[in-house]
Amino acid sequence: MAQEEQPIDTAWHFTMQPITITAERDWENDTLQYRYNQMKYYVTTILPYLDEAVVLFNDLNHAVNNESLSRRERKDYINEKEDELKLRFEDEIVKLNETQGVLLVKLIARQTGVNVYQMLKEFKNPFTALKWLGWAKLNGFNLNRKYHPEEEENLEHIMEGLGYPLPPYYEKEEIVKAN
Repeated sequence: MAQEEQPIDTAWHFTMQPITITAERDWENDTLQYRYNQMKYYVTTILPYLDEAVVLFNDLNHAVNNESLSRRERKDYINEKEDELKLRFEDEIVKLNETQGVLLVKLIARQTGVNVYQMLKEFKNPFTALKWLGWAKLNGFNLNRKYHPEEEENLEHIMEGLGYPLPPYYEKEEIVKAN
């Protein structure tokens, strides 16, 4: 008796590069379009500060994790960078409106993967972080809030359109959530 051969089921899996499809957006009303355009203007206004903040975060993170530096040297380095940042940007940052400030905080969290409260706690001290967290909460914003790209569709659209794709550590979180 001859055995019948069973057909083998094969599933092919291809990984393709993501593509972006853009089209003219249809707005429900003029107010939504105005808010989107205003947010885009605000984001383009704060981009130089965002870029500098990300570079500074990476420098500070490298210095803090450098085991050859003493605690005092780390603190001096952080204070030096803080003074340099104040000298360079304080006059311009003070001129930002509240919405631009909130966007800057959100985008710093987006680009670094760490919220501003955690940064202050790590680089300065817990009391300074708590002081700024309290001040922000009094003004209606939480510095301890993690950035969630799915909650910020317009902001994500603007950032990707300006050449700032979503950092890779957010993609890892999506994979974990899917499983």
